[in-house]
Amino acid sequence: MNAPLSVPVKNAELTLRNVNVSFPIYHGGSRSLKKSLLFRGSGGHMAADASHRIVVEALRDVSLQFVAGDRVALIGSNGAGKTTLLRVMAGVYEPVTGTVESRGRISPMFDIGLGIDNEISGYDNIRLRGMILGLSRGEIEERMADIAEFTALGDYLDVPVRTYSSGMMTRLTFAVATCFAPEILLMDEWIMAGDASFLSKAQHRVQSFVEKASIMVLASHSIETCRKFCNQGIWMDQGQIKASGPIDEVLDAYAAETGAA
Repeated sequence: MNAPLSVPVKNAELTLRNVNVSFPIYHGGSRSLKKSLLFRGSGGHMAADASHRIVVEALRDVSLQFVAGDRVALIGSNGAGKTTLLRVMAGVYEPVTGTVESRGRISPMFDIGLGIDNEISGYDNIRLRGMILGLSRGEIEERMADIAEFTALGDYLDVPVRTYSSGMMTRLTFAVATCFAPEILLMDEWIMAGDASFLSKAQHRVQSFVEKASIMVLASHSIETCRKFCNQGIWMDQGQIKASGPIDEVLDAYAAETGAA
């Protein structure tokens, strides 16, 4: 099967300058012990803004620059800011202060089921999801045969997806999300897609997808995966960068402090 993948730009770049992201907690004036414990346990950092509202400072003064060839692992405890950072890079969250600049198409590989309409066919959902990913109608149609073949859903692509099992839905959304060569690839954990019969094919596709990316940023708790696929590491702690640099150095420092293997 020859996937009609376009060649990503070679000079892709992603730059964050002094990025801050915070979320207000409405009806949070009681400052109960329970709330304080919950946020401390999740790794969040609580503060008060000018209006005396309680806010969670999800990212604090984050500055980063990624260039072509970078394979970056985001590590840290739950609530450290990894997923928030990915969503800022993808444009899902807008910084309260600071700037995010990119050159090259950004491909977020999280929430891959976003935009699925249960009442329309698999084919129409492919078109809908493709447009959400930034593909033109022409690009979607060029890739349609490859996507359909990869899903192995056959005639089911002609019927509404509300009739699909969860495994069939995974095949559909995964095939669309990986149908083009990414330029800036953002991943929240390594993708493990589908049932046993689909898994091997899916994992081969993910590795090919990663190899074609100019830049990859992966948030993961798997030290093994980070060492295998990444050359740079960023250790996030309470919304700040605690350490950054070559992947082995960052992972070793993280393991020494946290005991992660």
